[in-house]
Amino acid sequence: MKKIFLSAAMLLTCSLACAQQALWGVAPVVSPEIHEDNTVTFRLKAPEASRVEVTGDFLPTQKIETPYGKFDAPGVAQLTQTDGVWQFTTPEPLAPELYSYTFIVDGLRINDPSNVYTIRDVASVTNVFIIGGDRADLYKIADVPHGTVSKVWYDSPALGMQRRLTVYTPAGYEKGNKRYPVFYLLHGMGGDENAWSELGRATQILDNLIAQGKAEPMIVVMTNGNAALQAAPGESSLGYAAPSIQLPKTMEGSFETAFPDVVKFIDSTYRTIAKKQSRAIAGLSMGGYHSMHISKEYPDMFDYVGLFSAAIMPDKNVKSPIYDNLEEKLAVQFAKKPALYWIAIGDKDFLFKANADYRKMLDEKGYEYGYYETGEGHIWKNWRIYLTEFLPMLFK
Repeated sequence: MKKIFLSAAMLLTCSLACAQQALWGVAPVVSPEIHEDNTVTFRLKAPEASRVEVTGDFLPTQKIETPYGKFDAPGVAQLTQTDGVWQFTTPEPLAPELYSYTFIVDGLRINDPSNVYTIRDVASVTNVFIIGGDRADLYKIADVPHGTVSKVWYDSPALGMQRRLTVYTPAGYEKGNKRYPVFYLLHGMGGDENAWSELGRATQILDNLIAQGKAEPMIVVMTNGNAALQAAPGESSLGYAAPSIQLPKTMEGSFETAFPDVVKFIDSTYRTIAKKQSRAIAGLSMGGYHSMHISKEYPDMFDYVGLFSAAIMPDKNVKSPIYDNLEEKLAVQFAKKPALYWIAIGDKDFLFKANADYRKMLDEKGYEYGYYETGEGHIWKNWRIYLTEFLPMLFK
């Protein structure tokens, strides 16, 4: 009887192991493989394919035509096949950075089945990897004290709905009674309250800069700038609605009008220093647009303002009191002497001219601001850089 029991147990164990292996699968090749010299090899086992390419932001960009104009897009490289395994190795070492990529197999875009790490940007899901070193080490999870990231629902009377925020509290927040300054960090068009923590690596950047003593411990509030939505795609009562940039109530005044609801909730829920000198606001693209207009609409609310690759003015067909009397509102804002007004943009960004024109107007008025220019265009690489530059200047 004992032998029968042992045999049955062994058979069951083997069956479970085989079932688990069959269920989860085993990656047939190593991809991506980061070599010691920081060249990277991508591989895909696809013996039936006739053409395999890889596209990603580690490749030289190409211009593409869209309904919104010409934009930089990731380049494309062709893989070569040996015994059913397609392979491409970068000809040069990659600089330290967080990179994204996908494969294109006979015209069909797919993710790398050997790499489980992916990021969603609007409706695109790509694989990711990091080349460490220099600034990119800030994007890694290091052995330092870690803050807490929470998904928090709040009531917005101005929008008539419950909405969601991502809130970062610094390491040690839960154990003390200290009060903290607050930084409101806003995403771009098509993004949501998950964008900065996932695509922007904001959590890792904050942990690392605070641990290094380069940034003050702070609460960071990452909002959803799509005023018609409760929360990120798939995480609200809309269910699994397809992500889109074609959303109502984004850049027509609703979000700016309702923003005091967010500040009121944060100040009543967290241990904040509830005064202008301890509040900052910044954002990328549409978020920079929101930051600009919110900060001049409520000139006693924020002492630190950051515009990252910001859109500047609304479409000519948009009518809202939020956008009326721009110069008069800016005059009031700058008369109150903000501690920091900071503009950053890439020299190939499609919004570069709009920012240059805005800076020219600020110069003519004699308003003080900081300016930081990088290469390349309207990309997350730049926005992560801007965040690492902006954070150490806050609340000093």
